[in-house]
Amino acid sequence: MPYITKSVDKNYSIYYEDHGQGQPVILIHGWPLSGKSWELQVPALLEAGYRVITYDRKGFGKSQPTLDRYDYNSLTEDLLELITQLDLQNVVLVGFSMGGGEVVRFLTNYGSDNVDKVALISSIIPVVKQKDDNPDGVPQEKLDTILESVKTDRVTFLESFHKDFYNYGLLSQSVSQAQLNYDWSIASQASPIATLKSAESWANTDFRPELQNVTVPTLIVHGDDDKVVPIATAGEQAAKGIANNQYYVISGAPHGLNVTNADELNQILINFLRG
Repeated sequence: MPYITKSVDKNYSIYYEDHGQGQPVILIHGWPLSGKSWELQVPALLEAGYRVITYDRKGFGKSQPTLDRYDYNSLTEDLLELITQLDLQNVVLVGFSMGGGEVVRFLTNYGSDNVDKVALISSIIPVVKQKDDNPDGVPQEKLDTILESVKTDRVTFLESFHKDFYNYGLLSQSVSQAQLNYDWSIASQASPIATLKSAESWANTDFRPELQNVTVPTLIVHGDDDKVVPIATAGEQAAKGIANNQYYVISGAPHGLNVTNADELNQILINFLRG
């Protein structure tokens, strides 16, 4: 199986899948899933003529966990290692939810010389937490509840979290029970340490000062019924703060719009890549 490895004081392996020919598009998954979450996007991008690379954030999917280094600087080092070891040129970075953080921090730390375009899908960018200057963010009490639930009853929490992911309920069965079971099976097998520490990163990192570093053409897609990362604290602010962007709001879409609105998202993404 394909892995990139890091050694010396950062000894771990990161699993990736690499398919197709053409311009490389790197798909960065959200929390608490793996590269498998892009299942409905990969075939569409391959058919459109792109080389598609997915990978599992360390501690998730098939990637080896570590005890620490789940901050965004460290996670972005892993992305750089993937690009370097695969000798990828003129890449497109696509970040879903938490993965948007790696996209923006990559541009902050390493610049855009080797980046053609980026896309932020249901992204946490620029800030999740409610603050005095960000009243539409997620309240600290709710974030604390999430983190405590991950610490004390992770597998039970994940079951309810994925229902929120898709706005799933008795009157709105937006995905199948099999999809919920599939997501739970992926998330529950992730490292408990990785699940907690990466959640602390997306909950507590404020990317607003870094939006000025996003200078390449940028696609922003968000659902206006996202109950995990509210559009007012994410998509709307990202569209105002990133100079060169195309902003699409998918009406009625939840956080997991890559599943519930896959065809629409795929067409938006491919049009952006070709534009």
